[in-house]
Amino acid sequence: MPDYQERRDALRALEQALLKHKDEIIAAISDDFGGRAPEETLALELFPTLAEIRHAIAHLKRWMEPRRVPVSWQFWPARATVLYQPLGVVGILSAWNYPLFLSYVPLANALAAGNHVMLKPSEFAPRTAELLRSMAAELYPPEYVQVVPGEADTGSAFSRLPFDHLLYTGSARVGQLVMRAAADHLTPVTLELGGKSPALIHRDYPLEKAAERILAGKLYNAGQTCVAPDYVLVPSDRQAQFIELARAVTARMYPRLAANADYTRILNARHYQRLQGLLEDAQSKGASVVRINPAAEQCDETNRVFAPALVAGVRDEMALMQEEIFGPVLPVVPYGTLDEAVEYVNARPHPLAFYYFDQNRQRVQQVLENTFAGGATVNDCMFHVGQCNLPFGGVGPSGMGRYHGFDGFETFSKKKGVFLQSRWTALTLLRPPYGGTARRLLKFIVGA
Repeated sequence: MPDYQERRDALRALEQALLKHKDEIIAAISDDFGGRAPEETLALELFPTLAEIRHAIAHLKRWMEPRRVPVSWQFWPARATVLYQPLGVVGILSAWNYPLFLSYVPLANALAAGNHVMLKPSEFAPRTAELLRSMAAELYPPEYVQVVPGEADTGSAFSRLPFDHLLYTGSARVGQLVMRAAADHLTPVTLELGGKSPALIHRDYPLEKAAERILAGKLYNAGQTCVAPDYVLVPSDRQAQFIELARAVTARMYPRLAANADYTRILNARHYQRLQGLLEDAQSKGASVVRINPAAEQCDETNRVFAPALVAGVRDEMALMQEEIFGPVLPVVPYGTLDEAVEYVNARPHPLAFYYFDQNRQRVQQVLENTFAGGATVNDCMFHVGQCNLPFGGVGPSGMGRYHGFDGFETFSKKKGVFLQSRWTALTLLRPPYGGTARRLLKFIVGA
């Protein structure tokens, strides 16, 4: 079991490696995507990963300390404590869309908890996977941390290993397979699965500000984000206005698409075709699609530039309202009353994230208490994920378990309860043979 100093050294080494290899990380991720802005990798991957590592280093000593908890008065003067011990070997199956953040944040949490780790990066980001492997080999002995690149068959074999805990980030379909494989060894799992995260705009909230923040969150990484707003609920009499504002906001952020290093490419041709298929299906069923291509550039699967699209007139039977979009396509759903909007959200599978735009605190609290999601941001999108003191995880179909910060330390620890009996205890009077003293004592402590 690594002690405090060993854990701290492991985390510090990880921090220094990220700084040392920063430029290589940016280049590898951009290469895997066919183009991603360095600023996005810095802001959405390196910054939050380093923040998690530094947060763990700063708080690790306190996290590791035994925590004294009160005992019931019937057991006085005994004491009780909670010990956090490493589980053993943690397995991490990470995703391609944020290949550094989704690999090294759980790695940092698991190392802070004192575990050894095996990490399987996504095969869809091969250059980043190889860089993660070489960095780990440079930092740690293979029995402590090992990164195992490979194709889907490697991931399948990986999920069948008898880990002490297994964390998977990705689709719900593969999450089911991972959970079935882990069940053979009764391996506990943390699943981060995504889903259709809604944004809800109250009619009193400034519509242009909401459009700016929702479209920024939607178009980071070209929408290839598990907590990106998947659809937006807008007052019915403001739907057309929102679409025009969203079009203008997008054009300001991305005046060009193909000739713009700020606009991330779609990972591969298969994902591009899937997104195109979602739009074609929606149009064939009566939806209207607004494509935003300010400079009228060529955007197709050859350059993997997918022009942002707003979709109105959506219905539940359309594929883009049945599955997570994972791209720069935003359905706009009109609503009448706030209660109707909340009912619409709650009638669907619980999402990984929920975004509500409103400046009335009482209403905000009411909406948050009456909707279900893995996490939420109010008056913006996605930023709850970057908070080291907030748990990150899904609920129901969007996942199970949580990590980040202390919650990650706790997830990858055995929280062991310890009872410390005192030299003298009245409980000795409850040993057989039972007599009048035992009966009187039981009557007193039971209260009857």
